[in-house]
Amino acid sequence: MMQLKKYTDYGLRILMYLGTKEGVDERSSDAAKGKLTTIKAICETFDLSSNHVNKVVHHLGRLQLIETRRGKNGGFFLAKAPNEIRLDYVIRQLEGDEPWIECHNPYCVALPACELKGIVARGKELFYDYLHEFTLADLLKKRGQLQQIFSTAS
Repeated sequence: MMQLKKYTDYGLRILMYLGTKEGVDERSSDAAKGKLTTIKAICETFDLSSNHVNKVVHHLGRLQLIETRRGKNGGFFLAKAPNEIRLDYVIRQLEGDEPWIECHNPYCVALPACELKGIVARGKELFYDYLHEFTLADLLKKRGQLQQIFSTAS
């Protein structure tokens, strides 16, 4: 069964949560105050460990998908509009781009005549090509309902 890593799942959840915050399309630092989220809020909403969330938030920051503010009233928020965040990019970055089939560790004796690696590699690219059609905005079509769910979950 092909399955995304929990790390990627958490990253997508965090982006969805941030996408439901008010004023996500505004760019001024004053606007950021109203949409700041904390690690604690994410952990409480999704019942996740702060250690895992910290790692994912740090990675999303390195990808310039979120901006962070340090200090007493710090937190983080989306650095881009939801319609600018492509799902294929997010998933590829969080999953890492390793091959889905590993033929060399341990070495597979079928390798010289095997077609599996090529077929699976093509399937992987088709998967990412399909995801390229969608953005974070597509995950937020029911934004009001998501806001309600997130506010009652914490």
